[in-house]
Amino acid sequence: MREMTAAAARKSALWAQGFADARPTGIPTRRHIRSVLDRIRLFQIDSVSVAVRAHYVPLFSRIGVYDRGLLDSAAWSHRARTPRMLAEYWAHEAAFIPVEDWPLFRWRMHRYRHGRWAGEARVLDRNPTLAADVLDVIRAVGPSSARDVEKHLEVDRPDRKGPWWDRSDTKVVCEQLFAAGALAVDKRVAFTRHYDLTDRVLPERILAQEYSEEESIRRLVGRSARALGVATESDLRDYYRLSPAQIKPAVEDLVEDGVLHAVTVRGWDVPAYMHRDVRTPRRVEGAALLCPFDPLVFFRPRTERMFDFRYRLEIYTPAHKRVHGYYVFPFLLDGELVARVDVKADRARGALEVRSAFVEAGARPERVVEPLLSELYRMAEWLELGEVTVDKRGDLAPLLAAAAKRPREV
Repeated sequence: MREMTAAAARKSALWAQGFADARPTGIPTRRHIRSVLDRIRLFQIDSVSVAVRAHYVPLFSRIGVYDRGLLDSAAWSHRARTPRMLAEYWAHEAAFIPVEDWPLFRWRMHRYRHGRWAGEARVLDRNPTLAADVLDVIRAVGPSSARDVEKHLEVDRPDRKGPWWDRSDTKVVCEQLFAAGALAVDKRVAFTRHYDLTDRVLPERILAQEYSEEESIRRLVGRSARALGVATESDLRDYYRLSPAQIKPAVEDLVEDGVLHAVTVRGWDVPAYMHRDVRTPRRVEGAALLCPFDPLVFFRPRTERMFDFRYRLEIYTPAHKRVHGYYVFPFLLDGELVARVDVKADRARGALEVRSAFVEAGARPERVVEPLLSELYRMAEWLELGEVTVDKRGDLAPLLAAAAKRPREV
């Protein structure tokens, strides 16, 4: 069994996630999206838009300023010369995945045939024909939101006054059919899913592919191992939200076939595995802001083990109890997580607002400030915001605010 240092494991993980690659020197293209997708295999989707929707950020973190319309086109349009590249499904959570990976989740679609949550089947007990009615409407009128379907079914639903999760029966059934694979997401409009029949969204060659659950899990574990670089079983399991019973035989098979190599990482108290295609660079240089749902950090136990960086999402924590802020971006610098900033896009003022800024223990603030500010200005440019402002909260904030007030070189 190979032994490696924690630093080597970290550099391998960063290489696998694309952070050892140079950013494009020209304007990023669809080819760059494909290159990042081939490495990380998914873009997690989340509803929070305080800065920018989460699925756009991993590309920005790896390739810099790019046209978000490229990702929209990859997800929502299909042409002969530019076929649909992404499909939406429940991978890590809701996520964009490569179209070719969609068949690997048929086993999950079967498990979700009555919905993802216990009790959803009761909707069809109350409305036995509703699923067929929803499919008939969408078959007839094309891509539709749940509200569109309700209008065609002439369902009288008053304006919703309850919480966001108070979903109508029609919405529940649309989600059941999506989870079961009968419907796919043709597009999102103002973040609302518009469903269509799956065979009108995905290519016939993709729909024709069939894999057993065992083979699907094996392939998914191989993909997660390649994306993570060096990973424990729990890391591999979390990437696609698999179960221990599923992952153990897949790991054993991949080790036996030489796809994974068992490794011991100094300082880790559990065994790990390294994909045969992963490299360990001598150094990883550069800076990047990471959103909370970036694959490099979305599994918090791994983030702490890999980077000694305790990271918690505080969106649902009362404001007065938050330690670092509402929507906090870790800051990666030369292979280490050295700071974190709570960021908001204030479009009314045309400013990227840093509401708090903290430096990590052991990192020198004066080393962190300028590269962090450069990435913040890069993000402001990407989001078409004219300035960066820094509030007073956090031990890094005074230095960052002072640097932000100095004239910038054009």
